Amino acid sequence: MRLARFADIDEFAARVEPYLLAHEATHCLMLGLLATLPRGALPADAIPYMALVEDDGAVVLVAMRTPPHNAILSLIAPEHAAEPAEALGLIASDLWSRYHDGLPGVHASVPVAHLFAEHWQRQARVAARLAMRERIYELETVIPVSGVPGSYRRPTVADHDLLVRWLDAFTAEALGPREYLDAADWVDRYFASATRGGYLWEDGGVPVSFVSYGNPTAHGIRIGPVYTPPESRGRGYASACVATLSQHLLESGRTFCYLFTDLANPTSNHIYQAIGYNPVNDVDVYEFEMEQ
Repeated sequence: MRLARFADIDEFAARVEPYLLAHEATHCLMLGLLATLPRGALPADAIPYMALVEDDGAVVLVAMRTPPHNAILSLIAPEHAAEPAEALGLIASDLWSRYHDGLPGVHASVPVAHLFAEHWQRQARVAARLAMRERIYELETVIPVSGVPGSYRRPTVADHDLLVRWLDAFTAEALGPREYLDAADWVDRYFASATRGGYLWEDGGVPVSFVSYGNPTAHGIRIGPVYTPPESRGRGYASACVATLSQHLLESGRTFCYLFTDLANPTSNHIYQAIGYNPVNDVDVYEFEMEQ
């Protein structure tokens, strides 16, 4: 078993995409990154970490990181799932050699995340904390939502400040201190990107909910963030907007739509299933102590 680290995004993508596509929904974060990461020269602190572990030429485990965010790990190949220690140890050691000043966390399927966190605690001599439990959902057919007042439209530049305020609120509520999101930069890139989009739901001409999409994969695309301000919740706005957007994306040629939910939020898990999203896999996010 050996580890290979890559500096060229296209070379890495060609090597790992067949493996990741076997479980496209579970690997939608990685696949979306591979589809949207900028090509060409990057500042040293922005170069993504891209590595794989292979055995006799077959992929066993894939790892990525786009600083300053968490590391993302793939599923472990089934034939190695019963004894994953060697593959995870190789990745942990290599990440330590690249980020010896620390790693903020890891995002991976439940057993993989837990085992990697144990490796990282031993490797870096820091504490690990389970910060969030998520569930990945996949949709092929939308169950229409009816009886919700209003309609949806694409945001315009005039909505820029509103979206920044809502993304700031989303970050504080959904991510907290776990992962930094620059709302103004996100909105600027949203308007400039050909692979991102979204819609506002309006009731009486007043925006009441926002749903975005991006990170396309070969056959699907990921929904999120989704945000409804507290004063507009409980009226079905997000459900209607997500259902309408999901139907639009399917009609535009996507086979699937994916999204992540926080398992601590039973409301979001219920409403997404009610419009046709089916659970695929559970993911854990661990936080690691960082050097001060």
